[in-house]
Amino acid sequence: MRALFRHAVFRNTSVLIGGGILLILLIVALLAPVLSQFDPGQIAPRFRLKPPSGEFLMGTDMLGRDVWTRVLHGAQVSLLVSACVSAIAISIGLTIGLVAGYIRWLDGPVMRAMDGLMAIPGILLAIALVSLSGATLVTVIVAIVIPEIPRVARLVRGVVLSIREEPYVEAAIGLGTPTPKILIQHILPNTIAPLIVQGTYICASAILVEAILSFLGAGLPPEIPTWGNIIAEGRGVFQRAPWIILFPGGFLAVTILAVNILGDGLRDTLDPRMKKRLGA
Repeated sequence: MRALFRHAVFRNTSVLIGGGILLILLIVALLAPVLSQFDPGQIAPRFRLKPPSGEFLMGTDMLGRDVWTRVLHGAQVSLLVSACVSAIAISIGLTIGLVAGYIRWLDGPVMRAMDGLMAIPGILLAIALVSLSGATLVTVIVAIVIPEIPRVARLVRGVVLSIREEPYVEAAIGLGTPTPKILIQHILPNTIAPLIVQGTYICASAILVEAILSFLGAGLPPEIPTWGNIIAEGRGVFQRAPWIILFPGGFLAVTILAVNILGDGLRDTLDPRMKKRLGA
């Protein structure tokens, strides 16, 4: 009982810590124009490679641009990409998973297509799409979304396969309830909890993949401040100005850690088996 109590406290603490850090990052990103006095693209050669100080909180890069300002605006890009990727991947994957899991004759062909898509490395697929379509925000989002859709579809399909055999679903089928109504009223609510948890992991993955693409030069253009672009530009002068890499890298690590902590806490909180054990 004591171990279960500690687990309950831990899971709630994880949600509070992860959610709190993400809320702070979101507020900081939204207030970037207020919290920084410089333009993220403003070039000032006379201030190049200045170390962190009262005037430049995180120093400047090789072109004299304020790293603090660029990191804050990079947070906007990362959070926007992660939110869009998560929303789109869940929407499409949910639809595919519901259809494949409920309509038996579609299950095989649809899931084989999903398996084929999952066999392609996500980073390589993203690089190929960006190379073909150009480095724009929409292209980057689409490139990150495609590898995430099969994962969501498989998750939802697994839930549907277990739910469609329940007596209340069979009763609804026996009463002649239309299929869309069964999916929306009886099956869809059971997918919400696992999708919330999966959505947090998709957010973390999207932030990391966007940073990797930008670092490799296959993401957003260099003039757009993203954490990956800032790190990529600073690697050539790392020994002389390590702050150009350390600060955006720290923001990237903290953001992904916070999302994962939140996801772990939500997983334990929304797990019906764990709630039953704790008497919730």
